[in-house]
Amino acid sequence: MEKQLAFEKKFNTLKAMIRGSRSLVVLTGAGISTLSGIPDFRSNTGLYAKRWNEYRVEDILSIGFFHEHPELFYEWAKDFWYKLDSYQPNVVHTSLAVLERKGYVQGVFTQNIDMLHKKAGSQKCYELHGSAEHHHCTNCNSYYSYESIAPIVLNGEVPRCRQCGSIIKPDITFYGENLDPLVLAKAYEMFSHSDLTLVLGSSLLVQPAANLPYHSLQNSAPLVIVNKQETGYDRSAILHFSDLQQFGKALETFAESLEERKYRV
Repeated sequence: MEKQLAFEKKFNTLKAMIRGSRSLVVLTGAGISTLSGIPDFRSNTGLYAKRWNEYRVEDILSIGFFHEHPELFYEWAKDFWYKLDSYQPNVVHTSLAVLERKGYVQGVFTQNIDMLHKKAGSQKCYELHGSAEHHHCTNCNSYYSYESIAPIVLNGEVPRCRQCGSIIKPDITFYGENLDPLVLAKAYEMFSHSDLTLVLGSSLLVQPAANLPYHSLQNSAPLVIVNKQETGYDRSAILHFSDLQQFGKALETFAESLEERKYRV
């Protein structure tokens, strides 16, 4: 009971902050996708916790490994990235979409590649590490959708371009690649001008995304972190929640109760 009362007290503080905010920006990580059943990367049971066929997952997700062994990458990815259409958005995804629709969220920046924010209805969603939704030929740059590539991968084949026969790559940022400079510039701009920042389900370890809250703090914006594991920014956060599911349910109720803003910034 005491824990619940303490949670409600903190959450009531957050509700007032959201109501008063005019430039709320959100950063999400793999933790929120675990509520939809998708494994995370860095927890004790995450994808990085064990090897796959003697390979480290970090190595499989490097751009050099992809170019040298695309068949091994797709064999691994078959069970992780090409069954994403079987997962559904959870309460955190849908609540953020409602807050955006009602004019309270200016942008959601996600480290996830699972497309669940967009499936939930978020329009102002910026995928920092790319998305499995899009693929391109590594030679002629021909475009392919997730829907056209997934059946090929699930059939145990390496997808090749219909135009030139070269390997097709998902538009996901591999280790050794740079983030999309336009998306990153947008992130720096919005976090630098935020008046409230929420970090949901991110350990804040992977750069440069992990550095985004710093830009909000430089603007004196309050920082709220919701994550099971500790982060390097916990001491800078004005509020911290550890139970993402409890937080999500409370956020859903709050989001549904809010009136749509008539005037938006």
